[in-house]
Amino acid sequence: MTSRVSAILLAAGSSKRMGKMKQLLPLGGKPVIMHCIDTIIASGITDIIVVLNPGGKEIEEAIRHLHLTIVFNNNPSSEMAESVRIGLQSVRDDSSGILICLSDYPLITSDTLKILVTWHEKKPDKIIIPVYSNKRGHPNLFPKLCADEIFNGFTLREIVHRDNGRIQLAEVQDEGILHDMDTEDDYKIITQVYLKQLNT
Repeated sequence: MTSRVSAILLAAGSSKRMGKMKQLLPLGGKPVIMHCIDTIIASGITDIIVVLNPGGKEIEEAIRHLHLTIVFNNNPSSEMAESVRIGLQSVRDDSSGILICLSDYPLITSDTLKILVTWHEKKPDKIIIPVYSNKRGHPNLFPKLCADEIFNGFTLREIVHRDNGRIQLAEVQDEGILHDMDTEDDYKIITQVYLKQLNT
């Protein structure tokens, strides 16, 4: 089959643990969220939906010049699955897979996303999860068929764990799939890893 993967970038979190809007924190001269978007674009994915919360106007200003779709989750206290449902409503009708990206994973490489898309092309009915050093990470790529389960009230975690038989693990050489950014300490670690990668 010919695949068409869409990406939903979840950026509607309130950054409570960070104490500041983490999506706009600087990393290598540009906001964290731009690293995420640039990586998606570099992977060849063109259908990109970014989910913000009503307080995300600064983020919207920073990314509105890009060729993507911005939607809003007007209930900031809702679960991540609600942002996914909102994002899914703007996904192309002909998409065969949905890459669920998180805006606090700025170190993921475009090569990793390409690997996930390639696996999706081979096994379009599988949930593709990247693995580095025997640890599962993000983003996960879901078949479009999983959208029905999300709209029926299941969370992404529940969908992943419903049936191990539909999981396809994808080995990647990318520790960025394990590095999220919830706290100041996380941000410091990510900055250190980023600088180390620049110097290698």
